[in-house]
Amino acid sequence: MNMREASFCAFVLAATLSAQGTYLPGEAEDGRLLFRANCAVCHGPDGESVPGVDLGHGKFRRAASATALIQIIQTGIPGTRMPPNDLSDFDAGTIVAYLRFMESTSRSTSVPGDAARGKTLFEGKGECLSCHRVKDRGSRVGPDLTEIGAMRRSLELERSMLEPDAEVLPHNRFVRVVTESGATITGRLLNHDPYTVQLIDSKERLLSFRSSKLREYAFLEKSAMPSYRGKLTPEELTDIVSYLVSLKGIETQ
Repeated sequence: MNMREASFCAFVLAATLSAQGTYLPGEAEDGRLLFRANCAVCHGPDGESVPGVDLGHGKFRRAASATALIQIIQTGIPGTRMPPNDLSDFDAGTIVAYLRFMESTSRSTSVPGDAARGKTLFEGKGECLSCHRVKDRGSRVGPDLTEIGAMRRSLELERSMLEPDAEVLPHNRFVRVVTESGATITGRLLNHDPYTVQLIDSKERLLSFRSSKLREYAFLEKSAMPSYRGKLTPEELTDIVSYLVSLKGIETQ
């Protein structure tokens, strides 16, 4: 494909997105990877970290069309913290496809599966409470899921269960420290600064260490969460995701 053909394809993609809000699954997935690599560092994984801008729900300050979004992605916005990006028309168009995908899934109120069955599986076969907490039940070793349905989309939750190593959010990272005495401790990072490291270990102990007293301090590359691929049937997975999506906070449960 030459440059003229690529530009024409990008124009067609932008026109289609602008007129119909449609996309192909492959475009949305390619756009997701490009978004995470180029945009998420400032906008966050769900596109809502910049005040007044919510990319995941279609709230833009300066763009009224897909074509305008593509231009902003490529050229940035002078006088703001939005930098230009060295992306082709087509690559910028796939990012817009992903933004439209996020917007469409955020509007969807219908989630397949049975949340009640999902709750039973979550607490039983899945053994999820051994690491996670919902309201006043479960462990604090892993992230609290009481409000997970208000923060993550169903497809993202399903992917986390099947491919936990694919994306580990910064606030969910696990670390390994080695103390002066040679003890190795692994836990979920709660906070760190140039002087101290705080984590919660597998026994739910809140631990704090002085960085200068540690022999070693390193982030773990892989997620501590196991994959449920092959451990749950497709129906069971759908039910658990339905339950997780229903978790909007203590007041609404």
